[in-house]
Amino acid sequence: MNAQSAQDMRLNAICPYFTMFPLEFPLGVLSRRGTRNGPVLDPFCGRGTTNFAARVHGIPTVGIDAVPVAAAATEAKLAFVTPREIVDAAHEILKRREPVDIPNSEFWNFAYRPDVLEDICRLRNALAQGEVTGQRAAALRGVMLGALHGPVGRTKQSYFSNQSPRTFGPKPAYAVRFWKRRGLKPPRANVLQIIAERAHRYYSYRLPKILGAAVCGDSRCASTVDRACTSVGGIDWIVTSPPYLGLRTYQPDQWIRNWFLGGPPYVDYSSSGQLSNGSVAEFQGNLRQVWQNVGRNCNSGATLVVRFGAIGSRPVDEPRDIIRGSLRRTNWVVKKVDTAHTAARGRRQMDTFNRDAKAPLEEFDVWASWER
Repeated sequence: MNAQSAQDMRLNAICPYFTMFPLEFPLGVLSRRGTRNGPVLDPFCGRGTTNFAARVHGIPTVGIDAVPVAAAATEAKLAFVTPREIVDAAHEILKRREPVDIPNSEFWNFAYRPDVLEDICRLRNALAQGEVTGQRAAALRGVMLGALHGPVGRTKQSYFSNQSPRTFGPKPAYAVRFWKRRGLKPPRANVLQIIAERAHRYYSYRLPKILGAAVCGDSRCASTVDRACTSVGGIDWIVTSPPYLGLRTYQPDQWIRNWFLGGPPYVDYSSSGQLSNGSVAEFQGNLRQVWQNVGRNCNSGATLVVRFGAIGSRPVDEPRDIIRGSLRRTNWVVKKVDTAHTAARGRRQMDTFNRDAKAPLEEFDVWASWER
């Protein structure tokens, strides 16, 4: 990858989020597509890495995820806009001074300066009410999600919040204790300036304009998958990484970003739309529903590539067998299983959620073909 193309790839980092696999994985898979240039689907799109890789290759793509933040981040990576369009939209919203609802609790008072939180709420409301639409809205939303929380800069402020992680929102009680013990106060932040800097960083690119969409929904629901695929046509490629068995914290860990998208101003610990974390058989049954829904929207001979592994808190003897079992009684025929090595070769689900593990666990790529 040359220096210029590396700059073009920056859009993939617009909203720091749990990384399911490194960008090189879907880029590599799609580089082997030969003459099959049909649309690419990821039914567990997460931060939209597969969809971004499809865009790099100039291929139509659609992503589905039950977590609103995931769908919004993916949509932002498919937007074709200029930095000026994003900044102008934000400026039009922020120059208004009508009253706006602002959350008021110890957490919010410690997390943001009052003027910064007011601007964030003004942008939140305008986007929710559809005052900005289309790809401008998708891009502005993505820029805001990425800037909502992160580390405080020593010389330059790139995030709106008090000291926080980039990839997940800190839980309120813990965060307040952390800030109080260290005497940390929310920083001064110029909201419009941060938006402008991020807009130029992520949208001054030469990526192709493609047909693409991101849908917030449950891929176990046939109508959700059908609706998503209708926007791009028959699918040729599915490249995905389902949540590993035992993972259930996606929505709570993204609670601040979820609030910006219209959710409540507190942590929601529900797991609506997430795969079953009961028995292996239940989990496989959930996945089978997804594979069947996906298959009915595929062209004959379509390829499915699934990266899968395990987490230390819920180990399984053979992660690859979970995927193989989920593909039984479907028209998906397993062609090969490759080792993906371990998370030591790239930030992945196991690495993100299993920080205390003594050693990374091996992960696998399962390849299958849709045969009617």
